[in-house]
Amino acid sequence: MERYNFKEIEEFSQERWEKAKIYKTPENPEKKFYLLEMFAYPSGDMHIGHTRNYVIGDTVWRYKKMQGYDLLHPFGWDAFGLPAEQAAIKKGESPKKWTYGNIATSRNTLKRLQISYDWDREIITAEPEYYRWNQWLFLKLFEKRLVYREKSFVNWCDSCKTVLANEQVIGGKCWRCGTSVRKKEMEQWFIKITAYAERLLNDIDKLDGWPENVKTMQRNWIGRSEGAEIDFYTEDGYKLPVFTTRPDTLFGVTFISIAPEHPYARSIDKEEVKKYIDNALMMSEIERQSEERDKTGVPTGRFAIHPFTGEKIEIWVADYVLVSYGTGIVMGVPAHDQRDFEFAKKYNIPIKVVIMPPDEDLFRDTMEMAYEGHGMMVNSAQFNGLDSELGKKKIIEELEKMGKGRGKVTYRLRDWLISRQRYWGTPIPVVHCEKCGIVPVPEEQLPVLLPPEEEVNFIPSGRSPLEDASNFYHTKCPKCGGPAHRDADTMDTFVDSSWYHLRYFDPRNDKEIFSKEEARKWHPIDLYIGGIEHATGHLIYFRFMTKFLYDLGYLDSDEPALALFNQGMVMDEKGEVMSKSKGNVVSPIGLIERVGVDATRIAVLFAAPPERDLLWSEKGVKGAERFLSRIYNHFMPYIDKKNPEPDKKDPLYRGIEKTKKILTEDLEHMRFNTGIAALMEMLNQITAYPSKGSETYVYVIQEFTKILSPFAPHLAEYLYAKFGKKQSVFLEEWPSYDEEAVKEEIVTVVVQVNGKVRARLEIEKNTPEEEVVKMALSNENVKRHIEGKEIRKTIYIKNKILNIVAR
Repeated sequence: MERYNFKEIEEFSQERWEKAKIYKTPENPEKKFYLLEMFAYPSGDMHIGHTRNYVIGDTVWRYKKMQGYDLLHPFGWDAFGLPAEQAAIKKGESPKKWTYGNIATSRNTLKRLQISYDWDREIITAEPEYYRWNQWLFLKLFEKRLVYREKSFVNWCDSCKTVLANEQVIGGKCWRCGTSVRKKEMEQWFIKITAYAERLLNDIDKLDGWPENVKTMQRNWIGRSEGAEIDFYTEDGYKLPVFTTRPDTLFGVTFISIAPEHPYARSIDKEEVKKYIDNALMMSEIERQSEERDKTGVPTGRFAIHPFTGEKIEIWVADYVLVSYGTGIVMGVPAHDQRDFEFAKKYNIPIKVVIMPPDEDLFRDTMEMAYEGHGMMVNSAQFNGLDSELGKKKIIEELEKMGKGRGKVTYRLRDWLISRQRYWGTPIPVVHCEKCGIVPVPEEQLPVLLPPEEEVNFIPSGRSPLEDASNFYHTKCPKCGGPAHRDADTMDTFVDSSWYHLRYFDPRNDKEIFSKEEARKWHPIDLYIGGIEHATGHLIYFRFMTKFLYDLGYLDSDEPALALFNQGMVMDEKGEVMSKSKGNVVSPIGLIERVGVDATRIAVLFAAPPERDLLWSEKGVKGAERFLSRIYNHFMPYIDKKNPEPDKKDPLYRGIEKTKKILTEDLEHMRFNTGIAALMEMLNQITAYPSKGSETYVYVIQEFTKILSPFAPHLAEYLYAKFGKKQSVFLEEWPSYDEEAVKEEIVTVVVQVNGKVRARLEIEKNTPEEEVVKMALSNENVKRHIEGKEIRKTIYIKNKILNIVAR
């Protein structure tokens, strides 16, 4: 078998596409489809895992193009970020040079793969014309009081010497380097994303095209909790507000626990307490919350007063309490909370039962674990005998009357920490003036440019490197004209990616963030493709920023994407995830040079369903190569007949029509691997067909070429041109199928009830058994003979008899 010359075919096909400008975005879409894969971080050349993501999107583009959609399919580079600085330190290379060199390499790879991007709309977030709009967004958020600066305990990575957002702490470790993260008190900038928590949560129900697991992850991350905020006062009058979802257990409180970071805890001048706090802050939140770890605490020697009973309740500092949840203060109810129960048992704190289960009596001396369910309130003064659900409402009502509490909703979601003590990011557009305080930079002075790299020391010191860039740092106050200094932190790169999908509408716009008119044409994204690892990070910020811009009047829709698709990861032959750090990556360029673009695509798409992890195998590459070579060798000798008339009774004709139907359904549902399998089956029919060169044969191979095109675009384009077609195959309509030809043979199934014939069903051959049973049970005569009886079983002889046994 002759191996087809893929290099010649690629050159030929790409020249046709270039002339036809098939990737160009139409100015005025009539039937729009905005297709977007998450943009790339340029940390080096791409491996086959990246390739999979972009090939999935490209396959969708080619199918949608042939369906007549006007497509926007852009690409860009998430160019700022910590790895560029780390490379600068390690290699002595500037972050910009390193980043732009990687962009050039990766862009070349994507162009070699012929991913269908409109490169005229390319964006690079490190360009001033892009990050100026990050700064504009910051100013708009500042105007709306949705951005603020305050001192707080933040996640700190000692290796990277920078702050991390909650979403960048994975399993208690830095997302980038794996170092254990500790808490450090610093003054930082936050975006008040919690102001949108309710909308972000409720509007998940609008995301019909998003995977259920992503929606569940977001619901859990936002984490709505409904309950009460109860004010406990210390003996010296300091208010300790406590949030609880179980106000019905208030009379069971026997101690108060405070997070080590809490200001009240740190105000206690007691050596034992100070030492405990210092040790606790060296641990990650994951370690502190671990179920396996013993709960620890230290008594403060101080007491709070119970709002109803007036009893003195001892105050403890405990590391299992997090300042990031609720108020950072927990009321200890050992009888009805397992963590509190373990803590009380360890430190001999009293246990008081206040909720009695419906079916048993609880006694504190015999309890082996906390009872956390609902029941009847006991030992709770005037609330005794109430169901705990009703008791919650009554206690909140009474607390509100007393001025000692209120009903409250809280969220697990924290405000978005955006300060970074690094160079390679967007400068924060404010100045600090001794006279005027914090002053935003006027819009007309944007962008605030990064200083030249030669003025900056990249070695991490824990302070912002921009402080050392004197020409940048020292400035005049825009308000009073007096001496001032710029903010030396840069923005989290998640700000860059929170709105990048909108900049593609008109990326060269220097008057506004994007044109509202262009946004009306293209927004929202119709299909967004990217990894599930972004579910509680980027995909939350992405939704938030869309809602904010909607509120400003820039968008007509407050959700960014109608549908989301999460592709699986690519593993090596040992089952390990491909990564540069492990040295197990496969280069797409190497594959392209060896087997061509189309074989690389087929190998990637056929190996596994796109949403599943893919085990990379060289066998798959060889199989893809053989498949394409067979097509080439069996089709090329028969390309002279231009408009053949097939015999519609021919089994080969029926075969191609059924394959077209399968491919349409599989592409519609992104079942690329089964679509390719159907093409392979059809190719077997074609190669076994005796009358090669007949009208039917030529018709079939022409139709096969069209439905091959989303998967192997170069070979399909080449063959289509050889068939004498003047325009690109991607400017043709996706082929419809002959409804009559795809119908299965009709068979008669005899339906019996207890062995007696009661009906006959005309069905398509090989109809699934469950459908046959359903059709039989809906037959009026069958229903009459089973009425009032229990169906014990059904016996089905495929395509012949169904016997219903009923007694």
